[in-house]
Amino acid sequence: MARDGDRLFSVIIPSAGRRPKALNQAVTSVQRAADFAGLDRDQVEILIGFDGVKGRAPACAHPVLAFNLPEDNDWGNGIRNTLLKVAAGDKVLFLDDDNTLKPVALHLYLRHFDAEMIVGRIDTQLAFDKPYLPVQDSGSLVRPGNIDPLCLCVSRRLVVERCGGWGFAGRYEADYLNILKWYRRAQSVTVIEEVVGVYDSGRSLDNNALSRRQQTLLDRLAAERGARLSARTPIKVGGASLTLA
Repeated sequence: MARDGDRLFSVIIPSAGRRPKALNQAVTSVQRAADFAGLDRDQVEILIGFDGVKGRAPACAHPVLAFNLPEDNDWGNGIRNTLLKVAAGDKVLFLDDDNTLKPVALHLYLRHFDAEMIVGRIDTQLAFDKPYLPVQDSGSLVRPGNIDPLCLCVSRRLVVERCGGWGFAGRYEADYLNILKWYRRAQSVTVIEEVVGVYDSGRSLDNNALSRRQQTLLDRLAAERGARLSARTPIKVGGASLTLA
């Protein structure tokens, strides 16, 4: 169980440095979650790894360590592994710079602090067709497309000492493969119904800073919208104006 004065949480944030407004929002969400949970200043640390650029860390009431790291250009995989080596918290959270924690997140994690892996729900309405992840159905909880690092609060000992950190560098599916490895080796897993984070909440805050996935999604939505508008365009037939249903 968590004890007063301990470093309880390390929040790991990889950043390409192109989204300072979104990064500021992400860090602010950690501070709000820590305040809501009643945590002391040194019980939460935020570790930011800038990918090949000199970035500036946002101000925060809790310790923020920012590292200007050599260019990785690997979806944050190498950045996360590097930051895990300096993380001091009993538990680790993974927060991309365009995502946010819900204010209640750390409070919920404290309630289940003895579990090596805690899996919460995240709001994905801004990113995917599914409103929440993971979907709890008859399929496996940990499967491709059903879980994200934002869903997790995991033991540093499990991730770093027993599983060797963040692996599978160079693999697009590294998120899933790491989570699956931790899930299989965790001595205890707790799944909670509450929403702990919001995916892509900061995607529109910084101009020209969309990820490849975000740009692909918006291109698809724009194409679908264009098709719908074209279908509603009035057609002249024998002097009458008709609109396709």
